[in-house]
Amino acid sequence: MISFKQLPLEAKAAVAAGVVFFSMMLSRSYLAEKLDLGTRRWLLRLQMALFANALMLIGSLHVWRSTVTTFSRSSAASSFCFMPWKIAVFMFLALAHSSFFTLLFLVAEEPYFFSLAAYTCLGAYIILIFFLFTLGSVEQAYRFLAGRGAKAGTGNKNRTAMKPVLAVLLTVVLTVVGLLNASQPPTVNSVEVPVHKLPSTMNNLKVVLLSDIHLGPTVGKTKLAMIVRMVKALKPDITVIVGDLTDSEAEIIRPAVEPLGELKSPLGTYFVTGNHEYYTSDVSNWFELLKSYNIRPLHNENVKIVSPKSTDDWFCLAGVDDIEADILCYSGHGMDLKNALRGCSSEHAIVLLAHQPIAAKWALQERPDINLILSGHTHGGQIFPLNAGAYLLNPFFVGLYKVGQNTFVYVSPGTMYFGIPMRLGSRAEITEIILHSP
Repeated sequence: MISFKQLPLEAKAAVAAGVVFFSMMLSRSYLAEKLDLGTRRWLLRLQMALFANALMLIGSLHVWRSTVTTFSRSSAASSFCFMPWKIAVFMFLALAHSSFFTLLFLVAEEPYFFSLAAYTCLGAYIILIFFLFTLGSVEQAYRFLAGRGAKAGTGNKNRTAMKPVLAVLLTVVLTVVGLLNASQPPTVNSVEVPVHKLPSTMNNLKVVLLSDIHLGPTVGKTKLAMIVRMVKALKPDITVIVGDLTDSEAEIIRPAVEPLGELKSPLGTYFVTGNHEYYTSDVSNWFELLKSYNIRPLHNENVKIVSPKSTDDWFCLAGVDDIEADILCYSGHGMDLKNALRGCSSEHAIVLLAHQPIAAKWALQERPDINLILSGHTHGGQIFPLNAGAYLLNPFFVGLYKVGQNTFVYVSPGTMYFGIPMRLGSRAEITEIILHSP
């Protein structure tokens, strides 16, 4: 039987990831009631950072072997550039690994340069891993088809050396493009949606949808103030924030949230939780902070949105907690559609706020009379190559979907970004939704 010491480094990293994941489940199940909230919050974040780093170590070993070890056996190792290159690769990997720990130590009103650099390296790391794997697969396929799988000639050695060089060049180019794309203000996307049973007096009602702002290590007060200015310029009747507003505790990042106090929509501003609010373990404090800015959390509840032209005309605006509150055993929280729609009948239009598209799917299975669901979460994949995974893992990806005869689902690609200050194959968006009476 092989001992742990005899396992290759990749296998050891996988075992370490499994141990950390098991400890996360154990602490959530058995230690939740024994630890105070602050300790639980710190422990969860530490466990998540360690889990991510253990998984990343497998990829980092591959990156090191592809970009350093490969050349150490060639004439390039004697070049004066080789040592600086080794140091650069090591620093790149170290920064990428450190990104997850910035949530523990480096969150403030504005992002620290270290956090921006670390998360940029994380984004580049993901792109580099993809190209190394893809180019390696192409190389193996070529060898197999050419019938040279057993022999490695000079030509093969040259191709092996070119693979990491090409992967690095592609990564650098796409990283720069992604950074430039994400640095632009969100685009304003205007979408017209017919809402069954919406009163005629509420025709052309304007709802501005925000999602996935992710205040934290790489998004601060300046960017939030920009978003608020853009929303105010649209003059919405209602503003809704469908989760993942933050990645940090309310007290730590309170100064960065101040611009939200300027959101003053005539028919109200509303908020539902996303999965990242539960990762902060600070949802109650966030609710209180948002209420102080006249933003109403919809905690498995609903409100009547009454027409300014007639008090007899209204529709039901409901919101559900994010589904991961149940997974994380977050006391008093979890998706409860029955409670959220209490008093909302099919005689009036129903609009539901639900952070994750999978929650939208579940909601429609239980209540097909919902007319419009507004979601986020997917980020449109945020960066290549994660787009494909986000598309496959969600029943609705990005944009407007018609479900059945009288139901629509709109999924925002996100108003900012999570951690990595890059966007590739997606664009940040503020959505202006115009509701039409049929």
